[in-house]
Amino acid sequence: MINLLKHLFSLILPVTVLILVPLWIEDDFSINNIYALIGGSILILAGLLVIVLTISAFIRIGKGTLAPWSPTKKLVVTGIYAHVRNPMISGVLTVLLGESLAILSLSIFIWAIAFFIINNIYFLMYEEPNLGERFGEDYRQYKSKVPRWIPAMKPYQLQH
Repeated sequence: MINLLKHLFSLILPVTVLILVPLWIEDDFSINNIYALIGGSILILAGLLVIVLTISAFIRIGKGTLAPWSPTKKLVVTGIYAHVRNPMISGVLTVLLGESLAILSLSIFIWAIAFFIINNIYFLMYEEPNLGERFGEDYRQYKSKVPRWIPAMKPYQLQH
């Protein structure tokens, strides 16, 4: 039960970023263009799939959560992580871009850009140095071979 609560509590971050902030900054959720809605919906579904795959890998392989207050115990470098170092952020950004497209919202688009900039700074200043300390040479090797944001076609394999 405690494990389930820990995982549910970690969803505060994506719910805030994907639902609460857009509700706060956008006052018009009307559909103005069916093609924008379809394209946005496709992006939202693709981003949600990436988020689900990421959370699943954190739980199954990493034995932790996506939240910084309950991090993984093991370095995750397989599955989607074999192609890109930050798929969770990529998935969230894709959903935000889908939301902005679906309702043609400039404010959500600006929020998506701000979210990306904030996370880029966070990863450079805290997350990557912290992972280097926690996982040592395995993380440094992974970091040198796997791109931060744009997925690589060839999957990474940890070398020992």
